[in-house]
This record gives sequence, structure tokens and C-alpha cells, in this order.
Amino acid sequence: MLKSRSTALRSLLGGSIAVIIMAEAFVPAVASTATTTFNVTATVQATCLISASNLGFGTYTGSAIATTTTLSVTCTNGTTYNVGLNAGTATGATVSARAMTGPGGAILDYALYQDSGHSTNWGNTVGTDTKAGTGNGSAQSLTVYGNLTANQYPTPGSYSDTITATVTY
Repeated sequence: MLKSRSTALRSLLGGSIAVIIMAEAFVPAVASTATTTFNVTATVQATCLISASNLGFGTYTGSAIATTTTLSVTCTNGTTYNVGLNAGTATGATVSARAMTGPGGAILDYALYQDSGHSTNWGNTVGTDTKAGTGNGSAQSLTVYGNLTANQYPTPGSYSDTITATVTY
């Protein structure tokens, strides 16, 4: 009986060892890892873009004409800016006395304002007669109010001027 118990025990242990060895064969290998970090950086510079629509007074018959146009200013968030309008291209024009040029050099006076009441001239001296704002990352619309004064009777024909809008930031 001792011999058969011993044989049975050896048989049992041999089988268990075989099961253990087989089980170890199916255990996945444990991989080692290492990590590191890195920084991601960028520098955002203050930037502004400006665009404008044309200003048309239509047909002038000697009566005052008021009309508007729009400027669009897009600046990086938090960027302060000033928008100025120059005197235009007519000889002798200033930001407070603008003129369109027509046939034979004839002129037609007009003005550009920051407000609908035509009380704040729109010029190009920062801190004096420009329009200030702060960018928010989106396009901001600015209205230019044009006024063609009454009782002017220059030579009939087409008149024009070119204004340069400048954003300073």
C-alpha cells in the first residue's frame, strides 16, 4: 500500500508539475516601459487685418447726401488698435477737408465721420481723430459716415477719390 501511495503521489506531483509548467508557458511576457515628456510652445504675435467696402454717394444734384460704408477689423484677442483714414488723393485735401476729383481737375468736397451725427471727424492721427478698439479675434465692423455737402455746383461728370484706411496696433 505504501508503494502504491508513493506511486500515486509521484504521479500526482508529476501531473501537477506538468500543469504548472504548461500554465507558465501561457503567461504573457511582461513588457518594460520608460517615459519622458516634452514641451510644446508657440509665440502669438499681435496681428490685425483691415478691409473696406466702397462708399458711393450716388447722383449729386446740389443737395446734401449722407451715406455710410463699413470697415472690417480683425485683431488678435486683447490687441488694442486705432483705425485712421487718410486725406485721400485730391490735391490740397486734408482729413478735415476731403475732395473728390472730376473732369478737368474740378473738385467736389465731402467729409468722413466716426458718428452718425457727423460731429467727430475721422482722420489719421492716433489719439486725436482715429477710431480706437480692442481685438477679440473676430471681425469687428466699423461704420464710416460720409457727407457730401450741399450747394456745390462743379463741372458735371464723374468724381472720385481713394481713401487709405490704416490700422495701427
